[in-house]
Amino acid sequence: MKIPDAITAKAQAAIPMERLIQGAHLYDKSRRWVTRTNGQKLFVEQHIPPVEDVGLADIDVSNPFLYRQGRWKSYFARLRDEAPVHYQPTSPFGPFWSVTRYADIVAVDKDHELFSAEPLIVIGTAPRFLDIEMFIAMDPPRHDLQRRAVQGVVAPKNLREMEGLIRERVREVLDDLPVGETFDWVERVSVELTARMLATLLDFPFEQRRKLVEWSDLASSMEQANGGPSDNDEVFLGMRDMVRELGSLWHDKAARNSAGEEPGFDLITMLQSSEHTKDLIDRPMEFIGNLLLLIVGGNDTTRNSMSGGVLAFNQYPDEFEKLKAHPELIPNMVSEVIRWQTPLSYMRRIATADTVLNGQFIRKGDKVVMWYASGNRDERQFERPDELIIDRKNARNHVSFGFGVHRCMGNRLAELQLRILWEELLTRFEDIEVVGEPEYVQSNFVRGISKMMVRLTPKPGA
Repeated sequence: MKIPDAITAKAQAAIPMERLIQGAHLYDKSRRWVTRTNGQKLFVEQHIPPVEDVGLADIDVSNPFLYRQGRWKSYFARLRDEAPVHYQPTSPFGPFWSVTRYADIVAVDKDHELFSAEPLIVIGTAPRFLDIEMFIAMDPPRHDLQRRAVQGVVAPKNLREMEGLIRERVREVLDDLPVGETFDWVERVSVELTARMLATLLDFPFEQRRKLVEWSDLASSMEQANGGPSDNDEVFLGMRDMVRELGSLWHDKAARNSAGEEPGFDLITMLQSSEHTKDLIDRPMEFIGNLLLLIVGGNDTTRNSMSGGVLAFNQYPDEFEKLKAHPELIPNMVSEVIRWQTPLSYMRRIATADTVLNGQFIRKGDKVVMWYASGNRDERQFERPDELIIDRKNARNHVSFGFGVHRCMGNRLAELQLRILWEELLTRFEDIEVVGEPEYVQSNFVRGISKMMVRLTPKPGA
């Protein structure tokens, strides 16, 4: 650690986290006032033209409205065919390389020495002084030590023990749904089930579980980070609320453990039990970053795949009939839904040395963006990639969870939740009809559905 970094770390440890966020917010508001940018949006939605009307050099797949307007597939298809490693020099997020073919994505993801995850995994930047640290945006050995501290919560034995609780909560939510009426699937099912799981993983107060989803949504919708709609005031106020609640939970659990209470098997207890993270509360930017990482990681993949699966079966009803006839396909179907939906569009890396990738010269320090949403639709890897095929032989080879040392830690938990959801859905409902067009999240990072109205048809005798 450099001397200025050490001084900064010591100062941060001496100031309550809530005060740090408050100070950063004050600085940000002052900067916006001086530069007269307060209230100005970086991104205003405009019509996205057909890709054939855009020059190859002008294609910018970081535009968050590319996804809301459903143009992303054609743009990525053109890049895969004509410029699989594509340079965009003038995006609002600065210059970056787009890697769009499956094989190139895997090659970059597996080479953490040549392509560093530090300091961020998103294409843009966070607000000044909110430069949080999280282990997914660290390289080994720091990454390995901090990840290892919480890996046990999703160990096979623990997942087996969680299965009964997950099934019980899925049944509670599904049995409470209105039949024959139109309702928002995202709000009533996807968000609710995700919030319940997050509260369990963190041992967070169950009645306040929706706060965890709110914090995740704020963190993953920052305008300068990924083109999201959240303004800086919302983000800073949300982060203040989060550090207050989670800091209090950390201290409460530490006090109970010191008093002799049997340690739990939740993420915070695991962090407190590891030699490498037991003092995380004294490293505020890492505390905020790692807790936020665990919340966002537990929210986006599962939640958006829960919604994406219902939408997919409405677009491919023959596949739903196939699933009802062959429920043993559910595990493979879950992988196919995660491929088809691709809940997170990309991960960013930084080249640590000059290199050549698929014929393109990449300089040390360049941003390299692995577009998982494109890799999962690569015709070179998947036959008829735009279709949902629930018995697809290589569905599990999708890139949604990444590869190498940064492969998603909670992938098995996400698959378990989705498997149980569809097992329970098939016992209750003959059809889940999507009514009208879904609404999509504004982001180039999260491939999420924000609202989707549905109507349920119960199975006879269910």
